[in-house]
Amino acid sequence: MYDVAIIGAGIVGLSVAHELLNHKPNLKIILLEKESKVGQHQSGNNSGVIHSGIYYEPGSLKALNCRRGVSLLLKFCKKNNIAYDLCGKVIIASNEMELEKLDLLKNRGEKNGILGIKNLKLPELLDYEPYSKGVGALFCPETGIVDYGHVCNKLSEKIQQKTEIAVKEEVLNINKKQECFIITTKKSEYKAKFLINCAGLFSDKISALCGLNRDIRIIPFRGEYFTLKKESRYLVKNLIYPVPDPSYPFLGVHFTRMIGGGVEAGPNAVLAWAREGYRKTDINFLEMWDYLSFKGFWKMTREYWSVGLNEYYRSLYKEAFVKALQKLVPEITSGDISPSPAGVRAQALGADGRLLDDFVIKTSNRMIHVINSPSPAATSSFAIGEHITHIYLNK
Repeated sequence: MYDVAIIGAGIVGLSVAHELLNHKPNLKIILLEKESKVGQHQSGNNSGVIHSGIYYEPGSLKALNCRRGVSLLLKFCKKNNIAYDLCGKVIIASNEMELEKLDLLKNRGEKNGILGIKNLKLPELLDYEPYSKGVGALFCPETGIVDYGHVCNKLSEKIQQKTEIAVKEEVLNINKKQECFIITTKKSEYKAKFLINCAGLFSDKISALCGLNRDIRIIPFRGEYFTLKKESRYLVKNLIYPVPDPSYPFLGVHFTRMIGGGVEAGPNAVLAWAREGYRKTDINFLEMWDYLSFKGFWKMTREYWSVGLNEYYRSLYKEAFVKALQKLVPEITSGDISPSPAGVRAQALGADGRLLDDFVIKTSNRMIHVINSPSPAATSSFAIGEHITHIYLNK
């Protein structure tokens, strides 16, 4: 019998286990992961940005956990010799209408406690990013880069010094008894007194297995990237972002220098045909039916159909993708970029058709479910671990 079973060994599940063990080293935990290694999905397929919290509504779970998470993440990296760089980023307004949105972002960032945000006019912008273009910009110094895969591996190493991580253990069923949960996987059966769901792309499915009403549905969005060829990397020094659409929970295509030296361009955000649909040809009809049969999906479609068509157009035509990048760096051409592996974002959708922007963490009898934890979940992961540990210790 385990004290706690954690489902999902991405960076959030790993951070929860790590924090629980920091408070109770003798806690008997089983961390169940369906893949052969930890951090194989959202945690290992992202651009490695350490987010500052500039975009998030003050007081929201995203804002609070992101700001606290940055501090805890950097502390962990320093302690464990994991390379990172707080290089800062520029957010560029491409036209006069976007300048007003920059002021709103600056105000939001300052309310969230970010220090040193400053407005840039064109000559100052070129000091930061010589090949960029815009009518104005913000510089946010507390944004950085790291390899979250390395963070996951180090967390896994530390956790396994104290307790168990079971890989290749896909959860098939959960039977809730009075004294424990009986968790059935493809290979085994586990009993635990308490259950924590950090299953990412499958978090809503796991919550349903536990008897919760699935009023929120996870919708997979594929984020497609290109990478700058080595001879073209000089065009980007650090991170270059557009002004985001405040009604849409995606940040638009941008440039990100990676901690290993490369530069990624993207992502766009297209509806995937499978929860792990990393390729355009990945199709799972049952998983498609899962969101097509959800009333919230069609309400979302009515709201965002034009945005969605634009994302698909950019997905199908490289030149359209390049045109979006040229708003930020005009000298970029299709010859400067080559395809890069895609990621899949687990985006929660409400029955009312709203794409949920904030983190969603549900508690029930002897259970905690992390239902919505998209970006900046990696940045926020250690803070989410603290938050869930606090709930567990005060249950």
